[in-house]
Amino acid sequence: MWRIYSTYAGGMPTSPDCESPRLRADAELNRSRILAAAQEVFGEQGVSAPLTDVANRAGVGIATLYRRFPDRAALIAEAFEDALARYDASADEALAAADAWVGFAGLVERMGGLQAENRGFAHLIQSSFPLGRTGAGARERGYRKVVEVIDRAKAAGVLRADFSPEDLPILSFALAGIIDTTRDDLPDAWRRHVALFLDACRPGTGRSALPPVPDPIHLQRAMLRSGRRRQGRTAKDADGPTS
Repeated sequence: MWRIYSTYAGGMPTSPDCESPRLRADAELNRSRILAAAQEVFGEQGVSAPLTDVANRAGVGIATLYRRFPDRAALIAEAFEDALARYDASADEALAAADAWVGFAGLVERMGGLQAENRGFAHLIQSSFPLGRTGAGARERGYRKVVEVIDRAKAAGVLRADFSPEDLPILSFALAGIIDTTRDDLPDAWRRHVALFLDACRPGTGRSALPPVPDPIHLQRAMLRSGRRRQGRTAKDADGPTS
């Protein structure tokens, strides 16, 4: 009897299994609206955008958003699932290129394009924002492939020997500033910077030696600190719905 009353407290079903088809359909519609709104808002403002903006864009209350996605990381992981898949596919395309330089250069250009297209994705790959097991796994797979692209280009003698995987996050920092500044008036300005970057990546006589490679631990700290600064502006929002 206790199980019956606990399931139908107050005469209304509380178990998801007992929801009517109409309620389940409404819940799924809200979820789809929230994901679509998150992709738009994070794409425009970055991953630290207030979740109230996402809820307003979706036409739902903030409590409804948190019922579907318990925290910011869960929402980001699902909202960026397709973008992470494209990141992974870009690395696959680079590895499949017959020419190692074409593969490397194409990857760098496509990563710049992803940043220009989606501001939220740019923040995501810079700050190592927690994505949950699935999202973090996809990002890690993409990173391993990027390292393979770099090693392949070096082995072919088309990429300078002192290039490091840590140079790509630094490029990402630079592109983020360029894209944010020129987005409205010169939306393709980042392409010139990428071209200059790629030209500097080629081996050749007369090249100046690069400064030391950024220490990976300090680089990771910088990326996390950058993410925390953005998150700090919306810390109250990230804590969850308030009454």
